[in-house]
Amino acid sequence: MRTLNAMADNSVWTARRWAWALAAYACLGLALAGVALPILPTTPFALLAAYCAARGSERLHARLLAHGTLGPVIRDWSEQRAVTRRAKLIATATMALSAAILLVLSGPGWLLLGTVGVMVCVATWLWLRPEPAR
Repeated sequence: MRTLNAMADNSVWTARRWAWALAAYACLGLALAGVALPILPTTPFALLAAYCAARGSERLHARLLAHGTLGPVIRDWSEQRAVTRRAKLIATATMALSAAILLVLSGPGWLLLGTVGVMVCVATWLWLRPEPAR
């Protein structure tokens, strides 16, 4: 017969798994929205979805790893903390294009400086990541 403590531990575990699974699906939704909306980054949300799915939904985690486009990116990051050169180039070009659009639209100076400053920091961090060993 199960004790009350064992049943309580099981319900807490189940609630945590549901929370992780919900977070995984939410992040996956944001990643999918990022495909169409340039303001939302797809890859970080896909990586976060895989992280959450590994803790809450084995089936979703397996599907993400098996995905033709996202799977290699997720595996490279989770196994080696590495980013391909192609991904670095695309991300840097996208940030440069976004910065150029911001300059043309010319909002408040502090907003422009802050936004471009964040982009420069992210690009620097990204280029300091190793490339995956193949």
